[in-house]
Parts: sequence; structure tokens; C-alpha cells
Amino acid sequence: MKNSVFVFCLFLFTWLSSCSSAVDAGKINIENWKSDRYGCKGLRLQDLEEFRKIKNQFLGIDNQAMIKTFGRPDRVELVDKSQSFFFYFLEPSSDCAGVEQEKEPLRVLFRMNALSKVSEVTVTDLNP
Repeated sequence: MKNSVFVFCLFLFTWLSSCSSAVDAGKINIENWKSDRYGCKGLRLQDLEEFRKIKNQFLGIDNQAMIKTFGRPDRVELVDKSQSFFFYFLEPSSDCAGVEQEKEPLRVLFRMNALSKVSEVTVTDLNP
């Protein structure tokens, strides 16, 4: 009996933790954000100052909530088994048609820890 209660509690915890919903993104135009893949249209750049104001609100959010809020990342980089990065380009990246880059584009990096939770949010033109 104890084992079945434990298994039920484990199942319930797993089920509840997997149900992520979008997070509040303040005044950021999420529709523009999602439609501006690789920053090709420059729509994400319009919300840069608002994003900088609220970026720390996203700490601790799981990766599924990030995807539901901002859409699929432009790039995902696995650093090692314990962390990965979600890239969202603010300026046009090399993936945009007709773009020749002289410098690295400005981007938002969400560092995800081993539990797939945001541990750092950075606006930068540097690679991790």
C-alpha cells in the first residue's frame, strides 16, 4: 500500500510539474517576438528596453514555459550535460536571407541548468 501511494504521489508531482504555461512578458509584444525568427524583421529589437527591465523575472522558469512564452528558440546550444542555452536573435542573424554579417548580432541568451530551468538571462552579442 505504501508503494502505491508513493508511486501515485510521484506521478502527480511529475504531471503537475510538466504542465507549464506561458509567463507574463510585461509590455513585450509576444506576437512580434514569435513572428521574428532569427531577428530578420527587427521586430524584437523594438522591445529591447522593456526586456532589459523585466529579464530577471524569467529566472527559475522551466524551458517549456519559455517556449510557450517566446516561441521556439532560434538556436539551442548544449554546453555539457548540465546546461544549455536558448538563443533568440534581436538583430538579423546569418540565417536571414541576404544578410552579411560584419559583427555578431545582438541576442538574448537564456542559460538553462540541469533541471531545464532558467539560471541566467543575458542580452549580448558574444557567444557563450
